[in-house]
Amino acid sequence: MSRRRSIPWIHRWSRLIIAAIAACGALTTAYLTVVKFTQGTAACPTQSCDIVLSSPYATVAGLPLALFGCLAYTGMAGFALAPLAVDSAQNKNTRTKLENWTWLLLLAGAIAMSVFSGYLMYLLFFQIKTLCIYCIASAIFSVSLLVLTIIGRAWDDIGQIFFTAIVVGMVTLITTLAVFSQPANTAKVASPSPTGDPTIGVGWEIRSTSGPAEIELARHLTQIGAKEYIAWWCPHCHEQKELFGKEAYKEIKHIECDPQGKDNPRPDLCKAAGVQGYPTWEIGGKLYPNVQPLEKLAQISGYKGSRNFKNFPDAFQKRS
Repeated sequence: MSRRRSIPWIHRWSRLIIAAIAACGALTTAYLTVVKFTQGTAACPTQSCDIVLSSPYATVAGLPLALFGCLAYTGMAGFALAPLAVDSAQNKNTRTKLENWTWLLLLAGAIAMSVFSGYLMYLLFFQIKTLCIYCIASAIFSVSLLVLTIIGRAWDDIGQIFFTAIVVGMVTLITTLAVFSQPANTAKVASPSPTGDPTIGVGWEIRSTSGPAEIELARHLTQIGAKEYIAWWCPHCHEQKELFGKEAYKEIKHIECDPQGKDNPRPDLCKAAGVQGYPTWEIGGKLYPNVQPLEKLAQISGYKGSRNFKNFPDAFQKRS
C-alpha cells in the first residue's frame, strides 16, 4: 500500500501569505497616494519621506508613482486569491487551470515588481540620497512576493522560472529606464523642485529672482496679516519660495513649525492654528494648505496691484 505524499505547509498556505503581503503593500502605497494627491505630510520618523515624495521620481505621467504600486499589489492579491474562490470538489479542472495561470501571473508580477523596486532603491540611495521607510518596506514586500511565488508551489519545469525571469526582468528594466530617463531635466523646466540635500534647520537656497509684481504681492500679504506656516525640510515650502523669488520672499511673514528650524521656530503657533501640512497659508482667518499659485494668492487676498508675475510655471497653474 502506497503512502500519500504530504503537501508541504508552505504550499498549502502560500497563496494566503502572498495575499496578506500584497494587501500590506496595497495599503502602504494607497496611503502614499493620498499623501501625494493632497500634498500632505507623510507619517515618518524623519522628513526624508516627504523629500522622496516631492522628488521628480515620485510622479509618472502626471500621477503618483505610489498609485501604480497600489494597483500592482492589488492585482497580486487578486491573482493569489482567485483560485480559492472556486470549489475544487465541483470544478476541479477549472480550479487547476486557474491555479496554473495565476501562478504564472504571480511569477511575472513578482519579478517585475522586484526589478522595479531594485531600480527605485538605486534612485533612493544614489540619486535622491535619502531614506524612506515606505519605499524600503515596499521593496521588501516585492522581494518577499517573489520568494513565496517560487517556493510556494512545486514547479514542474524549473527552466520556466528562469525563462520568465529573464524575459519579464529585461522588459521591466528597459521600460523603467525609459520612464525615468530624464525626470530631473524635465522637472527643472516644469517646477522649481529642490535639488540636493537641504541645509539642516534652513532648507534649500532660493534660486529664482523676484519681479516687481512678486514683491508688491508679498508686501500686500504682510500688510493684511497673512501668514505662511512652513517647515524647513519641506520641498513644497521651497517650491512656494521659488514662486516668490529671493527678494519677495523676504517680505513674507512665515512661521517655522519645526522645532529644529533656525528661523525662530514656533511649533506652538502652528499647532494652535490647526496646521496639518506644509505649506499652509492663513489669510483672512481661513487656512489654505498646499503650494498656492501667486495668482490665487492675489485673488483670495484682494490684491489689486500688477499680476505680471514672472515666476509662474505651468505646473502650478494646473494646481490652482
